[in-house]
Amino acid sequence: MKASTALTQLMLALLFAHELDAMTQSEWRLLYVLRSLNDEQGRWWFVAIHVPLFWALIALTHHPQAGVQRVSRLAFAAFCIVHALLHWRLANDPLSTFNSPLSWSLILGAAVLGVAYLAFTLRNDPKM
Repeated sequence: MKASTALTQLMLALLFAHELDAMTQSEWRLLYVLRSLNDEQGRWWFVAIHVPLFWALIALTHHPQAGVQRVSRLAFAAFCIVHALLHWRLANDPLSTFNSPLSWSLILGAAVLGVAYLAFTLRNDPKM
């Protein structure tokens, strides 16, 4: 397996596990669009929205066309970094309960892999 594929799959695994943890943390309460809903509606929409998002992430990061795959993986790696920065920014929000070592390991692990992916790609991809 290529290193870029392995890094992408590990980032996906960490992000997906983070979203499982996010359910226990009621993360929809932090999202501007969903925070106005009651918990039952917020939970429902949070899960429902993740189905097409996860499908798109898997489909695009493993797309048969190399160009689509390359751009999607770069964007996903950047997203993992931005995602961690957003969680760090919201860490003191009273609605944020992502304070366990597990939560931060998943969030920061995906970001570290995002940095590794970008560094690896910039170093090894002749198209960059």
